[in-house]
Amino acid sequence: MSETILANNEQQKTQKKKKRRKILRTILRTILILLLIAALLIGGLFIYDKTNTANVVTYQPYTASQGTISNALSFSGSLQLIDNATYAADAASEVRTVYVAEGDQVKEGQKLMRLSNGQTIGAEFDGRVNQLLAQAGDKVAQGDSLIQVADFNHMKVSIRVDEYDISDVHVGQTARVTVTATEQTIETVIDSINYISASTGNVAYYTATAYVDVPEGVYPGMQATITIPQSEAQNVVVLKIDAISFDETNQAYVLMPYFDGTMQKVRITTGVSNGNYVEITSGLNNGDVVYVETSVKESSGGLLNNLFNFGGGGMNRQNRQNTNTNRTMPSNGMQFPGGMQFNNNRPTNNQGGGR
Repeated sequence: MSETILANNEQQKTQKKKKRRKILRTILRTILILLLIAALLIGGLFIYDKTNTANVVTYQPYTASQGTISNALSFSGSLQLIDNATYAADAASEVRTVYVAEGDQVKEGQKLMRLSNGQTIGAEFDGRVNQLLAQAGDKVAQGDSLIQVADFNHMKVSIRVDEYDISDVHVGQTARVTVTATEQTIETVIDSINYISASTGNVAYYTATAYVDVPEGVYPGMQATITIPQSEAQNVVVLKIDAISFDETNQAYVLMPYFDGTMQKVRITTGVSNGNYVEITSGLNNGDVVYVETSVKESSGGLLNNLFNFGGGGMNRQNRQNTNTNRTMPSNGMQFPGGMQFNNNRPTNNQGGGR
């Protein structure tokens, strides 16, 4: 009898243990499911927060100013000698007399050297003795080089002009040659143009040549930039090109604040442009400030901030403020409503037109 009672007790204990294990497994399984759901929820909110961005519109200011603007064609080239001669012996002989030294300036017709065979070498042009290759008493063979004279005061520069620009380059046109190494600029004119193209590629190139009187310290082979002015406007209103927009009809306009704070389009006409600034022939005055609309993407941050902002509202108020104030001036924080008006005329003084 006692054995039966003991067996029943053991069986009850075993059943209770199994029941407790089952309950524990159920609790753990529930906790894991809840943790997984929470992780998925937070991950989804994070992805939504990152992708849910808003465009915050700002305005970049530009000021019209008065000045001189010009445009020009620009080419690269190198300085070359015009007159350069190396004199040689016309027969085997001996150098009798040398009349000059290296570095001497010589005139056309001036004696340079005399040989024993009666040959007298004279300068064919004004220039400078660049090299003295033989001395008095030297034996020389026919064809030996004896002396070199070059004109370093008068040089030329040739430029390659492609088929798209050749119609804008003419003989007699004013040009400026700027030596790269010395930064010296020399005024000259286009002297000649070879209209027979030497190019074998898809674009034809022609050669224009200008002659220059160079200062001391400028030598053959130095690189130079040749600028040919095209058009110029003096004492005019100029504006940076980045400040100008164009409508669907290719009409140029700028943005200016209206008296009620809205931004309006003001039509302008343009003149000479140098690729960076442009002449404003109508629509703006010197000192006018115009604006360019720019957009910056910013995350709303709303859901995550609301989820984790237990302290109560400070960050949320800031987010709501950013959402409402979505058009601002970067320079002084000046706000404009979202509307925009189009007006053929510029704002007047009594309209607060950005003077």
